[in-house]
Amino acid sequence: MSDLPDFTIKKLGKAEHTSPIKEIRFIRDAERIVYDVHCDALMERIAEGADCVAALEAAGPRKKLYFDPVKITAGIVSCGGLCPGINNVIRSLFMQLHHQYQVGRVLGFRFGFRGIYEGAIPVLEELTEEMVEDIHNHGGSMLGSSRGGSEPKKIVDGLEHHGVNVLFTIGGDGTIKGSIAVEEEITRRGLDIAVVNIPKTIDNDIPFISKSFGFQTAFSEAVESIRCAHNEARGAPNGIGIVKVMGRRSGFIAAHATLAQEDVNYVLVPEIDFELDGPAGLLVELEQRLAVAHHALILVAEGAGEKYFEGEEARYDLSGNKLLNDIGVYLKDRIKGYFADRKIEVNIKYIDPSYIIRSVRAIPEDAVFCGILAEHAVHAAMSGRTRMIIGRWNARFVHLPMDIVQFGRKQIDPSEALWRSVILSTGQPALK
Repeated sequence: MSDLPDFTIKKLGKAEHTSPIKEIRFIRDAERIVYDVHCDALMERIAEGADCVAALEAAGPRKKLYFDPVKITAGIVSCGGLCPGINNVIRSLFMQLHHQYQVGRVLGFRFGFRGIYEGAIPVLEELTEEMVEDIHNHGGSMLGSSRGGSEPKKIVDGLEHHGVNVLFTIGGDGTIKGSIAVEEEITRRGLDIAVVNIPKTIDNDIPFISKSFGFQTAFSEAVESIRCAHNEARGAPNGIGIVKVMGRRSGFIAAHATLAQEDVNYVLVPEIDFELDGPAGLLVELEQRLAVAHHALILVAEGAGEKYFEGEEARYDLSGNKLLNDIGVYLKDRIKGYFADRKIEVNIKYIDPSYIIRSVRAIPEDAVFCGILAEHAVHAAMSGRTRMIIGRWNARFVHLPMDIVQFGRKQIDPSEALWRSVILSTGQPALK
């Protein structure tokens, strides 16, 4: 357990205000969710004489609040790339603040962190029920989003200028790191401002969180592209369909989409190396498959095969993320050249639905998930918790410290059941 983070959640101070919520089961501060539910792990800890097992703070409404709800101003900001469900989260945050806690002023900051700066253009939105009532029916973010702009001093200047007591950030790894910097500046100034994050990553790659919102919608939408690519491949002599999905460092969308639509023959993900050339490489394997089945379908995550671009000058976006080369186009060109050299006819169709997938509205399961995440974020902030994330672990909603991002990204483990199921579904060999 020593390799796990400290799951302690930071609090601004003693909670002394009585919650206005009625007829609800309040969560005791001592309630915890065990991190590892395996019996042997628990017994090992007991045998070692440990005082307790690693556990996460349970999310939910508290009877006592740190903030007096009617006297505060809340702020909401969405950062980074788009993701299905952002509008659901924004709407649910507002509805919870407005109806459950009677918070009178909720601000929506436009286009990411930079929208918080004092005097920022375009101006912020003072949210109303009429403004948010229908946004869950649309993709994207009603507040817009952007990368970069995480300048803690300017952001905290803006929060002070607008009188914000609680800031909800919606975003992934980069946003969480930016939120940590903002919280540290708040602490340095001795301010009473809570910062709570609702983790947004379409790649499902935040550690210690079983699922992030938007992921379910993303791989569900990818299924339609797989189905279309399969039809294209089967409809032409030696047809080859290539579908590229999102997944910079983690191939969860590709893996789950493959299992949801079992037409894929080869899945390429960032976590697992593959070769194009050689007797056991993808090109030879494709040639052998076409000789028998006369069609093939390849699903590739955007971050797969980065080794094929080594030596090229690295470029980065405003959040410091490396801009990836297009592995889908690279595969298409290499496959086309390989078969042209052998005078074998192939018909290649390349489909990249990435920006369509991330811009759609959330499917029902994701919409429900977004709403509950937002509700728990409000409960946590009102109780004075800060520098924390709302997540789901072992079928329960929990509080997690923002510092978990220091443990890197969650990735597919080739030895675990998920990847074994993918291999069983595709029948693909080890491409070495």
